[in-house]
Amino acid sequence: MLTLLFAPDADEAAVLTLILQRAGFEVRLVTELDQLSQGDRPAELFFFAFTTEKAITSEFISQLRLENQAPIVMLMEAGNEGAQIDFIEAGADLVFSRPYSHKFMVAQLRALMRRSSGLPYFSLPALSQAGITLDPAKRSVQVGKDAPTRLTQLEFRLLYALMTHPGRIIPSENLVEYVWGYGGEGSQGLVRGLISRLRGKIEPDPSNPRYIMTDAGIGYYFEPEPDQQRMFSKTEKSASEVR
Repeated sequence: MLTLLFAPDADEAAVLTLILQRAGFEVRLVTELDQLSQGDRPAELFFFAFTTEKAITSEFISQLRLENQAPIVMLMEAGNEGAQIDFIEAGADLVFSRPYSHKFMVAQLRALMRRSSGLPYFSLPALSQAGITLDPAKRSVQVGKDAPTRLTQLEFRLLYALMTHPGRIIPSENLVEYVWGYGGEGSQGLVRGLISRLRGKIEPDPSNPRYIMTDAGIGYYFEPEPDQQRMFSKTEKSASEVR
């Protein structure tokens, strides 16, 4: 269980790393927020032990939650109930206050991971369609011989859903459930945003997509034979011009 631990204070970072490792978590320590997206493997748990010198805002947590469904845990100073509520409403799963009980923290973390557990994406088989390779282990996508590109967890879920049903139109409301789960906080508008981001990562020309296609008013589908589809479109256009 890879945990990204953001802990700017060196002493606290050492203590938390030891606690988490003894509880069975694999820990990667970061001291700057821009390091969160680094590394070959995506995080399965985010743990933010921030300080007043390096504070984290609820807006940051809200954006992280939109891009990633991994559990989010906060550790902050006691006495600011309003900030704790803001973090929970922004998408944090647990908020601890200093000072804290090591045993209670570990028990809460284990309970959280049990509730959040499902089939881990890294155990899914790799997919290859139309020259696009989707690697669940690294949560990356590769177009032809280009360098692999990392995906957010939500981007991965959406592309995996499309590529496992090549040529099949998936209604937008179904994609919401695929990506955010039943009763999640997704919407068809957020699906459109994810589609746009995915096209920016895999399409040669995002404004004229070859792989991720739209069926207006219904949903989206992954085109398994983009070259043939493009030839068909050109033939159809030429025929209409003749008429």
